[in-house]
Amino acid sequence: MSRIGRKPVPVPEGVEVEVKPGSVTVKGPKGELTQIISTAMKVEVRDGEVVVERPTDRGDHRALHGLTRSLIANMVQGVTEGFERKLEIQGVGYRAQLKGKSLELALGFSHPVSVEAPDGIEFEVPEPTEVIVKGIDKQLVGEIAARIRRHRPPEPYKGKGIRYDDEHVTRKVGKRA
Repeated sequence: MSRIGRKPVPVPEGVEVEVKPGSVTVKGPKGELTQIISTAMKVEVRDGEVVVERPTDRGDHRALHGLTRSLIANMVQGVTEGFERKLEIQGVGYRAQLKGKSLELALGFSHPVSVEAPDGIEFEVPEPTEVIVKGIDKQLVGEIAARIRRHRPPEPYKGKGIRYDDEHVTRKVGKRA
């Protein structure tokens, strides 16, 4: 007894989805992504949609079904539109600049911090206080953005540091005299 559960993933024109036992490959205008998936899930392409079916309604199969469907949907979106994550830098003298393909950050340390762009990731610096991480792999884009933020996370007293553009930093009141 197989269950479809969630809605299928639509495949836009110009995107090819290849399903092999234990893996799914998606090719599109921006590149190619491959993901290893559980062999318990049945994945197939029908009528321009990727359908993921689970063998039972057990909790672990339902969770694996949702994960598999989300991973495939993110791969399809990545090869068609791509992903980006914006970071804001706040603090006097804190800034970013591109040096070739790598990002150089001045964050109040005695030395500049350099972040290399791995394959499939590119940085943009529209302003010295703004960094955009772009790529086709959602997980890699988020991981690189988190690594950049980790160099100087926002502190709660003055708000200095690197934060995501949609992040709200709760400010604390300092010592009173």
